[in-house]
Amino acid sequence: MHFLMHQVRIHKFLEKTEKHKAKKDRKMEDGEHATLEQKKLHKKVTSLMKKQKLRAVNQIVRSQDDSKPWGQDAKAKVGSRLIEFLLQTAYIQSPADQLAVDPPDIRPAFIHSTRTVAKETKSASRRYGVIQCDELVFKGLERAARHMVIPYMPMLVPPVKWTGYDKGGHLYLPSYVMRTHGARQQREAVKRASRNQLRPVFEALDTLGSIKWRINKRVLSVVDRIWAGGGRLADLVDRDDAPLPEEPDTEDEAVCTKWRWKVKSVKKENRERHSQRCDIELKLAVAHRMKDEEGFFYPHNVDFRGRAYPMHSHLNHLGSDICRGVLEFAAGRPLGESGLHWLKIHLANLFAGGVDKLSLDGRIAFTESHLDDIFDSADKPLEGKRWWLNAEDPFQCLAVCINLSEAVRSSSPETVISHIPVHQDGSCNGLQHYAALGRDKLGAAAVNLVAGEKPADVYSGIAARVLDIMNRDAQRDPAEFPDAVRARVLVNQVDRKLVKQTVMTSVYGVTYIGARDQIKRRLKERGAIADDSELFGAASYAAKVTLTALGEMFEAARSIMTWLGECAKIIASENEPVRWTTPLGLPVVQPYCKIGRHFIKTSLQILTLQRETEKVMAKRQRTAFPPNFIHSLDGSHMMMTAVACRRAGLNFAGVHDSYWTHACDVDKLNMILREKFVELYETPILEKLLESFQVSYPTLSFPPLPECGDFDLRDVIESPYFFN
Repeated sequence: MHFLMHQVRIHKFLEKTEKHKAKKDRKMEDGEHATLEQKKLHKKVTSLMKKQKLRAVNQIVRSQDDSKPWGQDAKAKVGSRLIEFLLQTAYIQSPADQLAVDPPDIRPAFIHSTRTVAKETKSASRRYGVIQCDELVFKGLERAARHMVIPYMPMLVPPVKWTGYDKGGHLYLPSYVMRTHGARQQREAVKRASRNQLRPVFEALDTLGSIKWRINKRVLSVVDRIWAGGGRLADLVDRDDAPLPEEPDTEDEAVCTKWRWKVKSVKKENRERHSQRCDIELKLAVAHRMKDEEGFFYPHNVDFRGRAYPMHSHLNHLGSDICRGVLEFAAGRPLGESGLHWLKIHLANLFAGGVDKLSLDGRIAFTESHLDDIFDSADKPLEGKRWWLNAEDPFQCLAVCINLSEAVRSSSPETVISHIPVHQDGSCNGLQHYAALGRDKLGAAAVNLVAGEKPADVYSGIAARVLDIMNRDAQRDPAEFPDAVRARVLVNQVDRKLVKQTVMTSVYGVTYIGARDQIKRRLKERGAIADDSELFGAASYAAKVTLTALGEMFEAARSIMTWLGECAKIIASENEPVRWTTPLGLPVVQPYCKIGRHFIKTSLQILTLQRETEKVMAKRQRTAFPPNFIHSLDGSHMMMTAVACRRAGLNFAGVHDSYWTHACDVDKLNMILREKFVELYETPILEKLLESFQVSYPTLSFPPLPECGDFDLRDVIESPYFFN
C-alpha cells in the first residue's frame, strides 16, 4: 500500500508538471522539458496504472492530499479494489501429472465468500467476508516464503542514532521510536517529550542497535540438514501434514460424529503446522541471506511501556531457540579463565531439567561430567548420540558444545575466541521488582535478592507452602470443612509444576478464575481426577490455597499491586487513561479505550473498521496498570545496564529480564546489573508516582502508599543468584 501510494503521488506529480510545461510553451514537445529520469519514471508508472486497471483506483485517490498519508477510507477502498482485480485475474492450474484432464483443471486461485457466525441469539449472528486461497496456493506459500521480499531486514551498517519520534533506526524505511499501534494519546505524548527528556532512552536504543551480529554457520548447516530431512527434530515442526483419518464404512451416527471431530482436529493441526513451516522458512531465508556477511545490526525501538525490541521481526535474538542458536556476536573475545567457567554454566542453564537450579559449582560439575557427550555433539551432531537434543534449548546448546569442545581440547583454553552470547537471567523478575519496591525481606529471599548457597526456587517455595496448608486441611473434619476431602486427594499432586504458571502470572494480576483454570489444566493433563465436577472443585480449592500462599510469601507485592490498581480505578473513573513517566523519562499512556465501529463501502463488500473512542475501558485500565508499571521498570533496568556496559567496553544484548554478553565479561556484567538495580530502586519510585497523580488530578483523593519493609537493597550486590 505504501508503494502504491507513492507511485500514485509520483504519477499525479508528473501529470501536473507536464500540464504546467505544456501551458508555458505548447509548441515545444513535452519530452524536451522532462529529464530522462522523469520520462522513465512516468512510463513505468503509466504502464503500472494501465496494466493493473488502476484507472478505477485513481478515481478513488484523486481527491487525496498529496502532502498527507492516505486516510483509512482511501486505503480500504483501494485495497479492496486491488483484491477484486486479483480475484478476477488470478487462476491456477493443476500439477503436470494432471494436465491430461479434458478440459484442463484451471480454477480461480482465490475466492471471496461470506460466512455467518451464529451467536446465542439469531439477531446477534455476524456475517463477515473471507478470501480463501486454493489448496495449491496454500502449499506453495511455504516454498515461496524464502523468496518473499522482507523490507525490514537487519542492517549492514550501524542504525541511525535516535533523535526524535520518527528520526532514527533505518536509513530510509519509516522508523518510529515507539510501537504505539495507533494509540493517538500515546503517540502524541512521545512526540511532545523533549529530546533532552528522551535522551537516556535514545542512548539505550542506540547502544542495543550498535551490537554487531553474525550467523553461526555450523549451527545453520545442522538446521538445514534437519529441515531438508523433514524436520521433527530439535522442536522443528514436521514438514509433512498429518494424514486425515479414513471415513468409516458405517452409518452409525456416533462413529461418524467421532470421525468428523477427528478430521476437524487434524485439519486444525495441519493449519498450525503450515503456519510454523512458513515461519521457519522466513527465518531461514534471512539467515541464508546474512550468512556470508561479516556482520549486521538490529535497530531497536520500544513498546508503550518502554521495553526494547529489535525492529526486524523474523530472525532476531528475542526469537525462538532456532533464532538464538544461529545468531552470535560478530566480535569474538578470548574466553579467559572466568569465561571458560561461565561457558560451562551457560550450557547447564540451557539444558534445564532442574540443572539450572543447581549451585554454580553444581552446574560446572554437570557440564564437566558430560564432556564426552559434548564432544560427540560437536563432532557428529546428527550422526552421533545426539545428546544436545535433550536440552531445553537444543540449538543454543549445540552452539555452546561446539565452542566448548574447541576450548577444552585446546592446549590453551583461555585463549580460544568465543562469539557465544552468555545469558544472565533474572529469578522470577517481576516479583524481584515488587520485592525491591516494597523492601520486602521475605519476598526478597524467595526470589534471590539475598545471597544463598544455592538459588532459591520460588515455585518450589510456593508449592511447599501450598502442601503445608493442604496437609492441615486434610486433617480437618469433612462435615465441618468440605474441602478436607479435596485436600486429601490433592496432597500427592502438589509440586512446582502445578503452581508454576499461577506464580508466574501473579505478577500480571492473575485472578482466582485464571488461577483455577491454570491448575485445572495441569490436573487434567495428569489424569489424576477423572470426574469433571470433582476436577473443577479440586482446581477451585487448589487455586484458593495457591493464592493464599502467594499472599503470605509476597505480602508486600500484593499490597503494591492493590495500591496501583486502586489508583488506576480512581483515574479511570474520570474517563482518563493512566499516565506515568518511567525512571528514564519515557512518557507512558495506557492505550485501553473503547472501540467504535466505522463502516466503509468498498467495491468488494462493506468493511467494518475499528476506531479508538474517547471513552476509556475502566476495568482494563485498572487490571493492566500493575503489570505495565512493573514492565516499565524492568525496561528501565535493562536500558540502564545496557548503557553502563557500553561505557565499560562490554557487548550487551538484552531480552527483557535476560542480559547477554561475552563469556569473559559475565563477571563485569553481573556487577553492573546489580549496581544499576540498586541505583534504580534507591530513587523513591512510588512516591514520585503518587506525586505525579496528585499534580495531574488535584481534585482526586488517592490512597496512601503501602508500608515498606526493612530489606537492605545493598544485599543485592552480594547475591550470586539474583541474575545467574
